[in-house]
Amino acid sequence: MDLAKMQEEFLQQQNALRDKIELVDTFAISEVKLVAGVDLAYWKEGEEEHAVCCIVIIDATTLKIVEKKQYSGIIEVPYMPGFLAFRELPLILKTVAMLEASPDVFIFDGNGYLHPRHMGIATHASFYLHKPTIGIAKTYFRVDQKTDYTEPEQEAGSYTDIVIGGEVYGRALRTHKDVKPVFISVGNYVTLDTACALALQLTDKESHIPVPTRLADLETHVARDAERLKGSEVSDC
Repeated sequence: MDLAKMQEEFLQQQNALRDKIELVDTFAISEVKLVAGVDLAYWKEGEEEHAVCCIVIIDATTLKIVEKKQYSGIIEVPYMPGFLAFRELPLILKTVAMLEASPDVFIFDGNGYLHPRHMGIATHASFYLHKPTIGIAKTYFRVDQKTDYTEPEQEAGSYTDIVIGGEVYGRALRTHKDVKPVFISVGNYVTLDTACALALQLTDKESHIPVPTRLADLETHVARDAERLKGSEVSDC
């Protein structure tokens, strides 16, 4: 399939799923026991593009690690802006299948509703995970290439909504005083207010990034280095 046909097919899938997004709370924060952080890291081996997905599940009360799993493989879908989920979802679902624990909420190092068609990875994945999902990005994704965000006040918990065309797409949230904001957008089955409240609850003193995605991000770097070394050892034989 050429890129134009692939993009058209992906666009149709996103538009069909978009109508099924539910921006409502399907849980109470007090009921959340386990939270999964999801992240991926990429590298090249010759002409092939590889990635590793790492999922870290933590206890929502103690913030301690309960389980972590990883899965690596070849990326089959070329990069196309706005269609990241189609590249990452196959590895994510294979990693999820390895989990022994069942997370109450999945948090992605990326976006959800903050997307041209509200179909970032956190939202797209929700339809396969059948669990509430949240996107928490470290950097701002400029959906329409012109709308910027307003810096929140420097106090912990301060935020500003990201409004595009009169609609709230996400929120810039300051998790600690005098640190860079993170960018929250719902994935599915949760409201933005609850997503932000949970993000603050899951952020400790070590970083301005919530623990689940921070740990998943750290794990991807370790896993990628290990996979690169493994590939190097194979090629040297």
